[in-house]
Amino acid sequence: MTQPLLHLRLSLAAGVMDLQYFLSWRVALLLLLMPYGLQCMSVHILNEEPVHVLPESSLVLKARIEHGPLEEVSVVTWEWEAETGITPERVTLATCPGRGLECAGTRPNVHANVEQQETTLQINGYSQAESGVFAVTVTDHRGAKTTAHCIVREYEAVHHVSVSINVSHSSLVCGEAWGTDPHFGWFHERVAITKTVGRVSKNGTTLLVTKTPICGHFTCVVSNKLGHSSATYTAAPCETEGSGTTAAVLCPILLLLFGGVVAFLLWRRHRHSNRGERLHEHLDDTI
Repeated sequence: MTQPLLHLRLSLAAGVMDLQYFLSWRVALLLLLMPYGLQCMSVHILNEEPVHVLPESSLVLKARIEHGPLEEVSVVTWEWEAETGITPERVTLATCPGRGLECAGTRPNVHANVEQQETTLQINGYSQAESGVFAVTVTDHRGAKTTAHCIVREYEAVHHVSVSINVSHSSLVCGEAWGTDPHFGWFHERVAITKTVGRVSKNGTTLLVTKTPICGHFTCVVSNKLGHSSATYTAAPCETEGSGTTAAVLCPILLLLFGGVVAFLLWRRHRHSNRGERLHEHLDDTI
C-alpha cells in the first residue's frame, strides 16, 4: 500500500471517530434538556361538549391534567363567561392550590377539588343563568398557564313538532324546534311503523312510506328527558282490508233475508185471504 493512500485512510478513520464523538455529545445534551424542552403541562375537560344540564340539578365538570415528572401544579382556577357577547366578563368560580389543599369557591353552591391529575367543578341547583363557557386554567410552578374550555347549556324540552310530506319521494319528514337530545318515533293509525307501511331513517326524522297509496294517519312523537310532543299528518282514509270480500258475503245474505221477509209477508197475506173466504162460505151455508 502506498504512503499517500495510507495517510488518506487514517484521516478518514479519524474523521469518522470525531463525528461519532460529536453526535454522542449532541444526543446526551438533548436527553438532558428533554424534561424541560419537550414536556409541557396540558389540561383538557373530559365532558363531551356541549354539556346539557337539567334545571335545578347538579353540573359536574371534570378535567385531566397532564404534566411531566419535573413539573408541578401551582394553581387551578375555574372560571365562567357568557357564551355570546362582544366582550363577555369572565367570573372566577373557584381557586385551588396545586398541593391538595382545599379549594375556595366563590358561591355556596360551587365546589371544586384537585386529586392527583384530575380536577372537578360541581355547581348545585343549576339554573339557565349559569349557561355559558366554563374554563379551567392550570398554572405550573414557573408561572406558565394552560386553559381548556367547555360550553354548558340548559337541557330544554321539545317544542313545536311538525310533519311535512315530500310527495316526489313518498316520504314524511318530522321536525322539532330546539329540544335537547330529541328522539323520534313513528306510528300509523296509533300502531308502531311496520315494514309493510314504511322504513324509518337512522336519525328517526324521516319516514319512507312503502304503503301505496299513502293513506290514514301518520304520527311523529318526539321525546326527551323532559317529556314528549307529537304531530300528525292526515292522508285520505284507508280502505278497510277485506272490505270487498265482506261485501261479497253480506250481499247474498241480505238478499236471502229480504226474500225471506217478502215470502213471509206474502204467505201471511195469503193465509188471511183464505180465512176470509172460508168464513164467508160458512155464513152462506148457515143462511
